[in-house]
Amino acid sequence: MDNWTEKREMVRVAKLYYLTGLTQAEIAKKLGVSRPVISKMLQRAKDTGIVEIYIRDETVSMVELEQQLEAVLRLDEVIVVPSYGNKNEEVIKQQVAKAAAQYLPKWIRNKRRIGISWGTTLYHLVNEYPFERHHKMKVYPLVGGIGRHRIEIHSNQLAYEFSKKLGASCEFLYAPAIADSMELKRQLIDSPDIRSILEEARQVELAIVGIGNPYESTMTEMGYLKEEDLCQLQEGKAVGDISSRFIDKTGKPIHNDLNNRVIGIELDELEHIPTVVGVVSGSNKLEAVWASLQGNYFDKLIIDEYLAEVLLEKAKEVSISERG
Repeated sequence: MDNWTEKREMVRVAKLYYLTGLTQAEIAKKLGVSRPVISKMLQRAKDTGIVEIYIRDETVSMVELEQQLEAVLRLDEVIVVPSYGNKNEEVIKQQVAKAAAQYLPKWIRNKRRIGISWGTTLYHLVNEYPFERHHKMKVYPLVGGIGRHRIEIHSNQLAYEFSKKLGASCEFLYAPAIADSMELKRQLIDSPDIRSILEEARQVELAIVGIGNPYESTMTEMGYLKEEDLCQLQEGKAVGDISSRFIDKTGKPIHNDLNNRVIGIELDELEHIPTVVGVVSGSNKLEAVWASLQGNYFDKLIIDEYLAEVLLEKAKEVSISERG
C-alpha cells in the first residue's frame, strides 16, 4: 500500500470511528479486516497527526475546579457550570438548573423516593428536566407548599410537575412553609395526613434542595418574611436558609420563633437522607453556601463558576488560618 492509499484509508477509518460513531468491530466488518487492524490504523492516524484529540480549555479548568472543591469540601461530587463572564444572574441560574437537569437522571436511577424543596432555581430545573418513565417512583415535597403568590415555585407544585417529568406519582403537603403561629403549626402537624407525609418525606433516598440568602430572597418577595422577621434573623445572625430553615455561619439552625414555625423536615433529618443534592447560583449566596457546607448537609453540589472560585479561595484561606 503506497503512502497516499494508506493515508486515505486512515482518514476513512478515522471518520467512521470519530465522526460516524461506528465501533472498531463494526468498521472491521464493513472493511473486511480484523479489529486489531482497525485499532492500529486509528493509533497511526493519531501518531501521524491525521487525528488530533484535544480537550477544550474551559472544560479542563472546570474539571480541575470541581476536583479541588470535592477534596477541600469533602463532597462526593461537585459540578461547576461555566458562566463565561456572564453577569446576568438570571441567565446563570438557568444554566445551573439546566446542568442539574442533565446530571440528576443518573443520580436518581433505581431510587424509589425523591424529595424536592422549593424556589426559582428548582423551578427552572424541573422545567429543563427530560421526560422519563419511573412508574414505581414517588416525589415528596420537603417543606410546606401552599400560598397565594408564585404558586409555580412552591414545593407541592414542583413535586407535581417533577413527578410528571419522571413518569412517577407524588404526594402533597397541605401546609404553608411557615405557619403564622406555633399553635397553628401544632394543629397542622398533628393532623394524620400531614404527619404521615412528613414521616414519608424523611425516608426519601435523594433530596434536591436550593440554598437561599434570607435578606435577598423569594421568601421576602412572596411576603413570607416581614420586616420584623428579617430583624429577628439578623439578631440570630442568620446567613442562609435551606428548605426555609435558617442557619448561622457555622451551618447550625438558629433558634428563634421563625425557625420553630417552619413546617417540613428538620435539618438534622436532612443529614440522614442518603443523597442530598444542593443546586445554587448567585454572587449573593457565598455566605449561605459556605455555612451550609459547614453543616455537612450536602453530598453533591451544582454551582456556577463564580461561586466555585470564591468558595475554593475561602476554603484555602480558612485552611491557612487553621494551620497558623
